[in-house]
Order: sequence, then C-alpha cells, then structure tokens
Amino acid sequence: MADQTMPRPLPEGARPVAFRGGGFRTRRIGYVGPLVFIAILAVLEIGTRTGIISNLSMPRPSDVGLAFVDLFNTGLLWKHLLPSLERLLVGGSLGALAGVAIGILIGLFSLARAGLVPVVAAIFPVPKIALLPLFIIWFGIDETSKYALIAFGTFTPTVVATYGGVDNVDRGLIRMGQSFGLSWLSIVRKIVLPGALPAILSGLRVSLAIAIILLVAAEMLGAEYGIGAYILEAGSLYDLERLFAGVTILSVMGVLLSWAIGRIERALLSWRV
Repeated sequence: MADQTMPRPLPEGARPVAFRGGGFRTRRIGYVGPLVFIAILAVLEIGTRTGIISNLSMPRPSDVGLAFVDLFNTGLLWKHLLPSLERLLVGGSLGALAGVAIGILIGLFSLARAGLVPVVAAIFPVPKIALLPLFIIWFGIDETSKYALIAFGTFTPTVVATYGGVDNVDRGLIRMGQSFGLSWLSIVRKIVLPGALPAILSGLRVSLAIAIILLVAAEMLGAEYGIGAYILEAGSLYDLERLFAGVTILSVMGVLLSWAIGRIERALLSWRV
C-alpha cells in the first residue's frame, strides 16, 4: 500500500501555489531597528558639525557619548541609575500587580464591574504628575511618595487593559468549556486568562512607559540621586551634553523594558499561530 503521506507529483505544466493563509503574521527583522538609530545619530552628527543644526539647541551625539563615558568613569552613573531602577521596579510592580488583579475582578464579576468601573473612569484621565504635591503631603518627601506616584500611574492603564482583554475573550470558547463540564476556576485559568494575556501584556508596555515618565517627575522634586535629578541638574546648568546623556539613559530603559515584555510574550504566547 502506497504511503498516503507522500506528496503527489504535480501534473506536467502545473506550478505550486504559494501559501496564502499566513494571517498577517509579521517577521522579525532584527537589524532594521539598530540601522534606524545609527542613521538618526549620523544625521544629527553631520547636522551639528556642519552648522545646519545649532549646537545651542542640539549637542553633537559624539559629545553626548563623551558625557556618558565621563558619567560612567566617575561612578555617578550607578549612583543615579540604581535608585531610579529601584523606584521603577517597586512602584511599577505594585501598580501592575494591583491593576491586573482589579482588572480581572472587573472582567469576571458584575458587582465589581458596577462598583469599580466608574471609579477607574474618574481617576484615569487625571494627570498623575499633577498629583505629586498631594502624594508628598500624604506620604512625605522620601521614597514612599515616589513609589506611590509610580504605582498609581501604572495602575489605571493596567486595569483598563486587563478588563478589556477579559471582555474580548471569545465567549464561544467559554461556552464550550461549560458544555464539557469544566469548573469555573478551570475556565478562568485555561480559557479566560490565556485569552486576555495579549491585551494585558500590551497594556503593560504602555503602563511601564508611563512609569518612567512619572519616575523622572518624582525624582525632579525631592531626590538627591536619580536620573530625573541628574537631568534637572544638567538642565539648570544648561549642560546639554549631560542632559541628553540622561535622556539617552531613559530611552535605553524604555527599550529594555519593551524588549523584556516582548520576550515574555514569546514565552507565554507561543500557542498563538
């Protein structure tokens, strides 16, 4: 008996048809991003050296690199970076964990949705930076107020992304699980949470970017060390090279956080085709 799994030969004159069911799946092209950054830096370097771009408004990238090297050699890099990372880790983690928990409650329970959605809708559009003086009055000028501000700013977008993800889970899959006799907890663990995970991780990208913004704002008021304090000091001295070195550090932090979330997505969402 012939092996049914072997592909049949094409008739003479026929040609294979390309696969057309890729579902808009994207390809990872790793070298394009670094090339774009290099091109931008090259344009800025040439523009500042030729005078097309004024050095009073934009420093040379090479001078910013020298300022960063000096920051590293003097040891100030770690004195400013480590406190910022600690504040971002503590505040961002607290806000993200609380946001995911509350978002799941809103998505799963009608009573929680009825009581909490109006509260989230009321506090979501409030500029969190404007609340910094209030947090200082409540928690003092030490680390607690910085943690609280970052956590609060991370909390609300995470809540919205989480319960939106839960709402968008295919109800047909939930009904199928119920028809097979799965318990409520099994349906939540095996169907709802995996289905909502893409939206939760996308929301975390936005939330952590907001956390970096609030980190800088909190450190500019009442912090001796931190990237925000370093940028504020450089700006007050009109030291553009040091200022842009600090901004570069923040950009690198954002890129690394986005990369980390991307790795988590590939690890947890490998079931997606």
